[in-house]
Amino acid sequence: MRVAFKTRARTATWVLTALSTGVVLTGCGGSDTKSTPAAPPPPEVGVVSATPGRADLMTELPGRLEAFRVAQVRARAAGILQKRLFTEGSDVKAGQPLFEIDAAPYRATLASAQAQLARAEANLLQAQALADRYAPLAKTQAVSPQEALNAQAAAKQAAADVQAGKAAVQTAQINLGYAAVSSPIAGRIGRALVTEGALVGQGEATPLAVVQQIDKLYVNFTQPAAEVMRLRAALASGQLQRAAGKEAAEVQVVLEDGSVYAHKGRLLFSDLSVDPATGQITLRAELPNPQGQLLPGLYVRVRLAQAEVANGIWLPQQAVARTPKGDTVLVVAEDGSVSARPVTLGPPRPGQSLVLSGLQPGEKVIVDGLQKARAGGKARPVPWTPPGAAPAAAPASAPASAASKA
Repeated sequence: MRVAFKTRARTATWVLTALSTGVVLTGCGGSDTKSTPAAPPPPEVGVVSATPGRADLMTELPGRLEAFRVAQVRARAAGILQKRLFTEGSDVKAGQPLFEIDAAPYRATLASAQAQLARAEANLLQAQALADRYAPLAKTQAVSPQEALNAQAAAKQAAADVQAGKAAVQTAQINLGYAAVSSPIAGRIGRALVTEGALVGQGEATPLAVVQQIDKLYVNFTQPAAEVMRLRAALASGQLQRAAGKEAAEVQVVLEDGSVYAHKGRLLFSDLSVDPATGQITLRAELPNPQGQLLPGLYVRVRLAQAEVANGIWLPQQAVARTPKGDTVLVVAEDGSVSARPVTLGPPRPGQSLVLSGLQPGEKVIVDGLQKARAGGKARPVPWTPPGAAPAAAPASAPASAASKA
C-alpha cells in the first residue's frame, strides 16, 4: 500500500510540473507577441508642385567692358609744351582746350605768309593793269602781239602767286591752331602723358592724353561655338523657341561681387566666324552707364536670353540630384509612394534649376528631406517653405510651445 501511494504521488508531481512548465511557456509566448514594435510612420518631406510656364533660357558668359569711343590726344605741332588746361580724371567736352604749345614760331610763319600774299596781290594788280592796257593797243598794232601776250602771261602768273599765297596763309593758320590742343570728343580724360616744358611733336605726333567716352560702354563677350550649334539645333527642332526681340535682345551684367547692374544693355551683333584658337564666337552688347559707375576693362558676367521654352518648370536647385547616369528628382504620389524621375535640365539661374522634360504638371517634387526618402519607399508630403520665409513663422509658434510647457 505504501509503495503504491508513493508511486501515485510521484506521478502527480510529474503532472503538476509538466502543467506548470506549459503555463510558463505559454505565458512567455504571449508576452513575445504583445512586444512586437509597430511599423514606423513614413518620414515627412517638404515638396513643391510642378508648375509649368514660359521661361527664358539664360546663358551666362564672361566678358569685359570697353569704352564706347576712345580718342588719343596727340601733339600735331612741334614745340615746347607750355600749359596743361584740364584736371586729370575729369570730364571734358568736345573742343575743350587741353594743352598749349609754344605758338610763337607759328604766328611768325603766319605773318610771313600773309606778307607774301600781300606782295602777290600787289603784283597781280600791276600785271593785270598792264595786260588790260596792252589788249586794245594790240588790236591797233600800237604794240606788238608778243608784248601783249607777255602782259597776259604775267597777269596769270601773278594770279597764281596770289592763290599760292592764300594757301600758305591757310596752312600757317592750321599749324597755329595745332598749337592749341583740344579734345576731339566728349568724355573722361585720364592722366597727362607729358608735363610742361617737354618738347613734343618733333618728328612724330607725341601722345599727350587719352579721352574715353564712358556714358555708355561696349560689353565684349564670347560663347563656345558648340553651345551655339546645340542652341540652333534645338530651335530648328522646335524644342525651344526664339526669344522675343532677338534682334535687340536684352542683356544683364553681373559684377565681380555677384550684384546685378541696375541698367540693362542690348545685344548689337554676333560674330559670323569662330576663333580657330579658342573655338569661341564673339558677341557685343551696348550698356548704358549714366553715372559712370562702370569703367573700361572691368571683368563682368553677361546674362543673355537667347531662347525660351513654353512649358519649363523651375525647381529649387537642391531638388535635383546629379549623378553620372543623369539628373533625377524624387516624386511623391497620392498614396505616399516615392519614385525617382529622370529629367532634362536647361540653363540654370541662381538657386534654381529649369526642368525641360520628365515631369508632369501638378506632381509633388521632394525638396526638403531627401536624405530620409528613397525610391520605392513611402513619405508624407508637406508644402515646402523657402528658408527666407521660415523665420516669419517662428514667433507664432513660440507662445504655443510656452503654453504647452506651462
